[in-house]
Amino acid sequence: MGNNNRDHDSMERKSAGLCDAYGRTIDYLRISLTDRCNLRCRYCMPMEGIPALKHDEILTLEEVERIAKVLTGMGIRRIRLTGGEPLVRRNMLSLVQRLGALEAKPELAITTNGILLEEYLEDFLAAGLKNINISLDTKQPETFRELTGMDGLDRVLRSIEKAVALGMRVKLNSVLIRGVNESEMAELAGMAKELPVDVRFIELMPIGPASGLRGVPREEILTRLKLEYGECEGVGGQRKSSSLPDAGGPAQYVLFQGFQGRVGFISPLSHAFCESCNRVRLTADGRLKLCLFYPDGPSLLPLVRGGCDDETLRKVILEGLQRKPKCHGFGNLDAPKEAKEARNMNQIGG
Repeated sequence: MGNNNRDHDSMERKSAGLCDAYGRTIDYLRISLTDRCNLRCRYCMPMEGIPALKHDEILTLEEVERIAKVLTGMGIRRIRLTGGEPLVRRNMLSLVQRLGALEAKPELAITTNGILLEEYLEDFLAAGLKNINISLDTKQPETFRELTGMDGLDRVLRSIEKAVALGMRVKLNSVLIRGVNESEMAELAGMAKELPVDVRFIELMPIGPASGLRGVPREEILTRLKLEYGECEGVGGQRKSSSLPDAGGPAQYVLFQGFQGRVGFISPLSHAFCESCNRVRLTADGRLKLCLFYPDGPSLLPLVRGGCDDETLRKVILEGLQRKPKCHGFGNLDAPKEAKEARNMNQIGG
């Protein structure tokens, strides 16, 4: 009876937007354009790589656009393009342009490793994409090579500087690994002092190759930063400067005196934010992934390829959302193996 009431209540709220069975508003879609990447980050993909999906196993850009159009019509207002590395997807700029032209006018963003970003920035701006998240785990060339398997730090730093110069909203994502780059936490955070960017320390997720690595807890990072930069002010999810708007999200921010940007922490394990989770993922092979931990979710590729109409697509999406779990299962040692996501982060569009 309780479940029926819960389902009824959540359906009632759909008039105000897209909701799951727990009443959470779902307005954020992360689209993985490819499982391929031009780096081999230690916490994401094995150095030898993995067998990539075949061309006919991934959504075409036209299919991605159609699904995005349906979802934005249902209430999705933010779309972030991810990978793998989204910029290795051929003709992806045309998709950005088409998403920017959707009637619903979703806020567009991209998460990238920055290697190929510099040449795209002006075109992204023209298409309405102003939000850029760039992975930056180190400022040392040799550590960059150790972490990613290649050189290229100079290209990433140029991309960051150019994006800032163009007035884009830039966030730098750093994953600290014990014994690898933990000594750089103060230098990385200092980027928010040098530039009007946010630096976010993301908790290492025990997925794929990262399962054998150790991260650095948020409290330790904050203590070290206070020793370097003094006390800080908690600023929640809102920026102090109106010229640097915030689109919301799971990060908890602090502001150090004299900094142009903020320092944030995204800690889905130690400080879970499942209660306010507002996102779903569309994987490159067309699955609507409901939670990072669990592998299930409706497969939309056979539907769009089989000629289904938009109403059928909406129905499958709505039914799928009612199965979005209340919380993830990271840390649950009793969770059966088959219930856990077995793919690497590059395959699921982390």
